[in-house]
Amino acid sequence: MNKRVDVAISQLTKWQAETKALRKIALDSGLTEELKWGQPCYALDGKNVFLIHSFKNYCAILFMKGALMKDPKKILIQQTENVQSARQIRFTSLAEIKSSASTIKKYLNEAIAIEESGVQVPMKKAADFAIPEEISKVLKKTTGLLPAFKKLTPGRQRAYLLHFTSAKQEATRLARIEKCAPKILAGKGLND
Repeated sequence: MNKRVDVAISQLTKWQAETKALRKIALDSGLTEELKWGQPCYALDGKNVFLIHSFKNYCAILFMKGALMKDPKKILIQQTENVQSARQIRFTSLAEIKSSASTIKKYLNEAIAIEESGVQVPMKKAADFAIPEEISKVLKKTTGLLPAFKKLTPGRQRAYLLHFTSAKQEATRLARIEKCAPKILAGKGLND
């Protein structure tokens, strides 16, 4: 048990009992308990296997390599279409966690076995994310913007593309590109 995790859980205003129940199950896994991103995280030889986190409407176990898991109960959830590797099991009550304890343990054991095997989730590269024609046209309009965009690291390109294309309205997409243009021209990422 990690004392920092004790403190983090004691400060939860919602999902505290559920997080404690999930933690009890997680501690039986034999993994090292750490506090990462403010959440209880469980690691094998320094590699994150899963974490427990909470949101407004649910708490969850997030498996770092969940995309590789078999999921016989069909309970793993991909948070958004852009999440490539991680998958969650969500909970909305303490009773749900208690009734699912044996299933949770099986999923934890599978996640540990995947990490022990060393297998990696095949990730899309930035080049696999085509620049939509609409975005490309706008990038070409500003002198030097498209070449500057292509000089960015693959991760920075991907972050910008996801940011631009996640807007539903064309006007919003265009505004986002215009707002980000100075950062792109400076060789900076979206969050730099």
